[in-house]
Amino acid sequence: MPLPSIRSLASDLSCSVITVNRAYQNLEQRHFIQTIQGKGTFVADVKADEKQQVADASLQQAFRTAVEMSFRLQNDPEKTRAMFEQVLAEVLQEKRKET
Repeated sequence: MPLPSIRSLASDLSCSVITVNRAYQNLEQRHFIQTIQGKGTFVADVKADEKQQVADASLQQAFRTAVEMSFRLQNDPEKTRAMFEQVLAEVLQEKRKET
């Protein structure tokens, strides 16, 4: 799948060409995109286990952010766990209603 050129994407996002170039470089270093000289930049074929690793890392970071926020609000670990379990129960209940 082809991606827009760096200049085109920078224009669409109203940001610097340098910013988009840096983002493309980071994605290419992680093997999520591939640049072919004279043809453009494309989404790379990413193996399922690599996708899962990225998804797991993203989820873990989201949980970490939530826990750190809870501690900044001076909640103890027990209250933090109880709130997590409450949210989890609510989401599960909502999912059951959807089906």
